[in-house]
Amino acid sequence: MIKAFDFKDGDLTYTCTVEKRRTPGAEPWWWFGVSGDGHRYAPFQAATTDTQDSVRHRIVTYYKEHLVRKAMPAVTRQHWASRGKGVIATPVAAPVAAPATE
Repeated sequence: MIKAFDFKDGDLTYTCTVEKRRTPGAEPWWWFGVSGDGHRYAPFQAATTDTQDSVRHRIVTYYKEHLVRKAMPAVTRQHWASRGKGVIATPVAAPVAAPATE
């Protein structure tokens, strides 16, 4: 498995590391940070077949898609407590029995 590395893409510098959670048996994940972005991301698990080129491509693709999603307007949804209040159920009348004939 490859070790941590840095690379540039355009004006951005990416810092990539492989880290394992402290949970026993946890798989290693690729973590990366980007210059100018205060967050770190862990988008996919590390594999023994990873190369710097394959990781670089996946990370750049992930981050560009992340920026596109982040730039989209927020989807406004109804609060869960308000759902269904506009629909009023109509009670069904009980069937009327026909008068008995003799």
